[in-house]
Amino acid sequence: MAAYLEHVRVQRRLASRSLVIYEDGLRRLQSLAAQRGQDLLTLRPHQARGLLAALHAQSELGPRSLALMLSVWRGLYRWLGIERRVELNPFDGLRAPKAPKPLPKALAVDDAVQLADYVPAAVQGAVDPRLEARDRCVVELLYGCGLRVSELVGLDVQASAAALGWVDLQAGEAQVLGKGSKRRSVPLGSAALQALRAWLVQRVQLAGAEEPALLVGARGGRFGAPQIRAMLKTRAVAAGMPSHVHPHMLRHSFASHLLQSSGDLRAVQELLGHAHITTTQVYTQLDFQHLAKIYDAAHPRAKRK
Repeated sequence: MAAYLEHVRVQRRLASRSLVIYEDGLRRLQSLAAQRGQDLLTLRPHQARGLLAALHAQSELGPRSLALMLSVWRGLYRWLGIERRVELNPFDGLRAPKAPKPLPKALAVDDAVQLADYVPAAVQGAVDPRLEARDRCVVELLYGCGLRVSELVGLDVQASAAALGWVDLQAGEAQVLGKGSKRRSVPLGSAALQALRAWLVQRVQLAGAEEPALLVGARGGRFGAPQIRAMLKTRAVAAGMPSHVHPHMLRHSFASHLLQSSGDLRAVQELLGHAHITTTQVYTQLDFQHLAKIYDAAHPRAKRK
């Protein structure tokens, strides 16, 4: 198992967080097999099914986590087969319980625009214009560009060898590093560019001379994801939003509203940086819900007596 972990670390270049998940999955497998007195190198399919059932019964893992553990176990035996340590993969064909697929929560168009246009009341001393310019820029980049919060936090003011991402005002785009260390270019709309320029004017008063981060906090260091979440939650309440707003909700809103307007699923996939079109297709269901609400509200035959 130690050799397999080294294999996925070096050959597959798994991130440190993924390695922790793999190590946990292998430890669980070893423990369950030991409890049943089973040799992992001679494991048969019916025994593998029993191990999965035991994991389900003994842990509080949900369907998604069980599927992840099963994937780790299946990968181990695939590697053992290549190494000629086992004759078959006992986990081939096994499926974890199906997980419910809740639809992503997106703001209505009017609510998203209201949040983006929100300006705090000018109470004497209550609003720092520097932080207000930054917070407005955050909202515009999340909703106007559909960035993940990790992508937003990783942006620097300019390109460099060490930069995870950066903004190019002249080209009107952001270069971001998404999941799987995949880079993509994201266009900056006019509202995002305007908010970005306004923030850069204020940024020089907060950021240290050697600080590369685009977004900085009151002490001049990089503005982190927890701080963005807290700020956005407070700002949404002040703006009168009907529900709790978090960064990923603005990404969902970006995708849903863009798809409603364009109908171009492939373009939305590219802008979001999804590896598979099936990930993006969930927004078509949100689009259908939107159309269904319009039908229920407007069509004479939809109104029930």
